[in-house]
Amino acid sequence: MSVYSVTGKGWRYDFTHMGTRYTEAWFKTKKEANQAEAEKRKEIKNPKPVLETPTDMAFLELVNQKLDHVKAYNSKSHYISYLYMARRWANLWGHLPCGELTGDMIQKHLYQRHKVSAYTANQDLRYLRAVFNFGVGQKMIYTDPTAGIRFFPVEKKIKYVPCSEDIDKVIAAADPDTQDYLWAIRETLGRVSEINRLVWEDINLDERFIILYTRKKRGGHLTPRKVPMTEKLHDVLQNRFNRRSPDVPWVFWHRFWNKRNGEFNIGPYKDRKRFMKSLCEKAGVRYFRFHALRHSGASIMDGNDVPIAAIQRILGHENRKTTEIYLHSMGDMERNAIAVFERARGKSHTDSHTTMG
Repeated sequence: MSVYSVTGKGWRYDFTHMGTRYTEAWFKTKKEANQAEAEKRKEIKNPKPVLETPTDMAFLELVNQKLDHVKAYNSKSHYISYLYMARRWANLWGHLPCGELTGDMIQKHLYQRHKVSAYTANQDLRYLRAVFNFGVGQKMIYTDPTAGIRFFPVEKKIKYVPCSEDIDKVIAAADPDTQDYLWAIRETLGRVSEINRLVWEDINLDERFIILYTRKKRGGHLTPRKVPMTEKLHDVLQNRFNRRSPDVPWVFWHRFWNKRNGEFNIGPYKDRKRFMKSLCEKAGVRYFRFHALRHSGASIMDGNDVPIAAIQRILGHENRKTTEIYLHSMGDMERNAIAVFERARGKSHTDSHTTMG
């Protein structure tokens, strides 16, 4: 019998299942002992899953996993930005498990970065938060120490956008190959990475359009868009096509020394921002970078009543709000509003003097 009583003590159950003995005592009644035995047998037949206690992941390992993800899914420039900050984080916290990183530690680091600028500190926080969100999403870690940390207030300024005359002066100061490069950026409103990636297969001189590719999309997909050619861009590309090297697929390329294999190679440009400062100085204009050409083109179109949806497609933005950041022109709506204010203010001033008289 698996349930029995012991004089002066009470009832108990005692049974063996697959070589393991299960027993419990002392119940006041036989009924209670029977119920307890039934529950134990049910528990044995349907055991609860054993929850593994997650091991605490090393912060350095989490950062490396995030870097691998960014490298696979995002642009090279985005990866380089992450790598730059990751090296600083590794020096600070590379020896710690994620569970020992606290919000106070991160906040202290951000205060130091804020000494450089609020923008610098906010970028650090944004990237750190992305690392921890990645870890939580992948179930590598279970807490985000950046939760609750607020971004620093920034002093927003109107971005400097060069006028067309200054852009003309800079292009005129460049050598012929660089002139073509600048015209390609200016006439397509393309990103530098998109122009660097441009190959002849993406150019249709007959139908007058080019295809630009960007990774600045959700999921990191390399996404194409068609941009119509201006007459100027068609002339530039037609001349380059006539002079192209048949065995080189890129529209803009260079010969460079490859340290890895110890020889000269040819390939597309990675970044050419260094020459813009010297060109602006040579042209005698205020310094601006490539990205200002996108802002300039967008503002010109906006100032001439081009629908924002069309500007958005040309710039390759998914979000209309991003496009609005590029629009620096002062439209007729603002001018008309100020004119109405001025007339109304003048009339109010005249009426006030009439009433006093």
